[in-house]
Amino acid sequence: MNPVDDMFEAAALRSNAARIAPHVRRTPVVRVNGADFGLDGIELVFKLEFLQHAGSFKARGAFTHLLSRKAGAAGVVAASGGNHGAAVAYAAQRLGVRATIFVPGVASAAKLARIRHYGADLRIVGQRYDDALIASEAYEQDSGALAIHAYDQPETLLGQSSVGLELEEDAPDLDALLVAVGGGGLIGGIAAWYRGRVPLLGVEPELAPTLHRALAAGKPVDAPAGGVAADSLAPRQVGRLMFPLMQRYGAGSVLVSDAAIVEAQRSLWRVLRVVVEPGGAAAFAALQSGAWRAQAGQKVGVLLCGANTAAVDFS
Repeated sequence: MNPVDDMFEAAALRSNAARIAPHVRRTPVVRVNGADFGLDGIELVFKLEFLQHAGSFKARGAFTHLLSRKAGAAGVVAASGGNHGAAVAYAAQRLGVRATIFVPGVASAAKLARIRHYGADLRIVGQRYDDALIASEAYEQDSGALAIHAYDQPETLLGQSSVGLELEEDAPDLDALLVAVGGGGLIGGIAAWYRGRVPLLGVEPELAPTLHRALAAGKPVDAPAGGVAADSLAPRQVGRLMFPLMQRYGAGSVLVSDAAIVEAQRSLWRVLRVVVEPGGAAAFAALQSGAWRAQAGQKVGVLLCGANTAAVDFS
């Protein structure tokens, strides 16, 4: 085994999934005829992770940190585009731990409201995720708070791997799985679970191609951080822990336009009557827009990963 495999071996992933199970929801899977979306000849298998506590998959990593690491009097600190902050705030509230959350100005009002609702000390700094991260690191040094990284700590990937575990148990017949990528904690954790048993494709906005550029360069490199999903899919670089997992077990990445993401949101509302945020719709956008094409007869998994958005008129 290489060091990455040692860190995320299957027994550890299963053990952690059992540890966090009392605190997170096992989100459902819905099978849909692709023809309902104009995608004839395939079956879609949606994992409805937007139904998770705090509105996204991030609760899994947050509880993994808080159940496996000890926070002192200063509590925990996190930087976030919004979803991670909401998840850490929720987990901290449930476990009686103080939380300080740094977010950039690009964070949506819906996500800010979530963080405040869970009782965290919310601090808005700069305009992009990296601004919030720098401020959170300074706070960590000054206060002694326990840092919970949004995507580049072992505990984060360990928690997110439980999405893959559940999906394989509930839908063991997938031919491919599409997952949106920001910093890569989610797809990295899923890759650690599947280890190549299912082709795993990362989907990113054209205006935030972090994984796409990293795979081309052979290492994490800086990328633009813009677009309609900038509050969830636009860090400066992908994580260094997830990158070797995607190099070894991933099937590459595709880019989608902002227009395709918005159209995917509309279609998911029209056909399934579910509302997801732009980042949550990105994976489906790749399929619906034709940026990635399934073969006839395939069963394609699509992760709908977040729904922290204000009510939207999709008419």
